[in-house]
Amino acid sequence: MYRLLFSLLLGLPFITIASPLPPLPEVVTNNAVAQVSDGKNSYLLSFMGLADGKGYLDVHAKAWGLTLDGQSKWQSLPDVPHIEALAGRLAATAVGIKNKAYIFGGYTVGKDHSEISTRDNYQFDINTRRYTRITDMPVAVDDTSGFSYQDRYIYLFSGWHQTANVNLVQVYDTETDSWAQATPLPIPATFGQAVGMVNGKIVLCDGVKIQTFADKKRTFAPSPECVYGQIDVKDHLTIHWQNLPHFKLPNHPQPTALYRMAATGVTQAGKQGQIVFIGGSDNPYNYNGIGYNGKPSKPSPWMLRFDLATHQWLEPIRLKQPSMDHRGLLVYKQKLIRIGGMTADQQVTNQVVIDPLP
Repeated sequence: MYRLLFSLLLGLPFITIASPLPPLPEVVTNNAVAQVSDGKNSYLLSFMGLADGKGYLDVHAKAWGLTLDGQSKWQSLPDVPHIEALAGRLAATAVGIKNKAYIFGGYTVGKDHSEISTRDNYQFDINTRRYTRITDMPVAVDDTSGFSYQDRYIYLFSGWHQTANVNLVQVYDTETDSWAQATPLPIPATFGQAVGMVNGKIVLCDGVKIQTFADKKRTFAPSPECVYGQIDVKDHLTIHWQNLPHFKLPNHPQPTALYRMAATGVTQAGKQGQIVFIGGSDNPYNYNGIGYNGKPSKPSPWMLRFDLATHQWLEPIRLKQPSMDHRGLLVYKQKLIRIGGMTADQQVTNQVVIDPLP
């Protein structure tokens, strides 16, 4: 009630939540998510992530699936395979195409807190419930962001490779099981950025960049930058990039970067569509939700939308259930779906939140 009144006083739209989907069997954050279909039913999938303890022992390789419009609860799926000594991964990326989900990257966390960007990637078939290893990424990355194009190509943008960010755009061809490099990003390389695409039109925003100094160790800094891209209709590896004004958050006079937002592209009947960003945090953090500056991170309460017809940011919408630490945003019947993540006070959650598309 009070949040609704506050939103009305600000003069901002307030989003309500539709009938909930069942919660995950366990709380999990930083999990890779995807949506697939077996031709009859659609499924939500969650792969790997971090459990409630938020320590290195809580990184796991578990997977779950939910049948939309037909199943009352999530079902356990086989664990995601691995070639590293440690099984679990954080910051992996999953993309669904038809009946298959493709799982890329991520990193393992050792007892000594060492982190390794993993190179092995997998295809998961919802019909057989089996994983097949696919060709390794040319440059192994975690905390990347991606989408599918033409139900064939999967684009992965930037991300962290062992000791630094890369500005690469790596493209996986699902038909030939091969990789190629597309036009790199024209902005600083980041990890934890978010991206969405509609009909080859791309909007990518924010994340964390490396900041170097002459007299002290490098640090991580927010990167409040957005970029717009158009995939060339004749060459899917050519992306025409241009700078894009950054979105404005209420009560933030300066551009403010958000870390690990949930994002996707949404098509709308008779319209060019929107790129939607939800949640994230304005304080970049380690996997336990504590900022690199030592301060606890809080989830952003905003839904941000870039309208492709007008090429402008629309008015932010206040969320009823803010969250952060997401690896993707799914769309089903014009509803936006967040699976797991962290809520207030860095609480790992099993909630599945549905936000109607305005």
